[in-house]
Amino acid sequence: MTDARGSAAGAPIVRLRDVRKAYRRGAQVVPVLAGIGFDIAEGEFLALMGPSGSGKSTLLNLIAGIDRADSGELIVAGEDIARLAERELADWRARHIGFIFQFYNLMPVLDALENVELPLLLTTLSARERRERAAFALSMVGLADRMDHTPGELSGGQQQRVAIARALVTDPTLIVADEPTGDLDRESATEILGLLQRLNREAGKTIVMVTHDQRAAAAAHAIMHLEKGELSGREAVRT
Repeated sequence: MTDARGSAAGAPIVRLRDVRKAYRRGAQVVPVLAGIGFDIAEGEFLALMGPSGSGKSTLLNLIAGIDRADSGELIVAGEDIARLAERELADWRARHIGFIFQFYNLMPVLDALENVELPLLLTTLSARERRERAAFALSMVGLADRMDHTPGELSGGQQQRVAIARALVTDPTLIVADEPTGDLDRESATEILGLLQRLNREAGKTIVMVTHDQRAAAAAHAIMHLEKGELSGREAVRT
């Protein structure tokens, strides 16, 4: 089993011990994660790096409760999510996880405000409260003047800002980002990374980011490397 303990100040918000995951292709079993163990401290910004097929996106999905581990202990935000039923897990995700995707995953027929409001439709908030919270989230990412624009009327960097606002609108415990700058030009990527750093520093958000870009990883507090489903090292980022 590989094990790397979080070093940032604060209690662990993520605790993994001997987490294993494999996928099945017919009769073939393809191992993806082989006994992963580490902590992520509250308020940490962690980058996960590794070659294609190393298991980093699978690991991110397990932490976010989107996929399930085959075995091991996986405690996130004080909950042993492996023990939750599907409905309980969906409710847990809605309360605790904000997900940022590489390709934004915005609804093209909705404007920015409506896209950000979507996660709040599962809550008991009134329509007015939902719109107020969505507007505030967009203002946090610098898009107060683009609320009525559809994704097709926005640049790639602006669309990713909308996606970040959508991830923030429920005030999640943990933000998980899968290659959030992978579809952006260098200038837009720099802006998005700066925004994530501010959310971490000023709003205290814990962030776990998968990236293949060393420049993007350098925005984090620490970089964790995966190789063939095992942790191959963890390094602090000098600022």
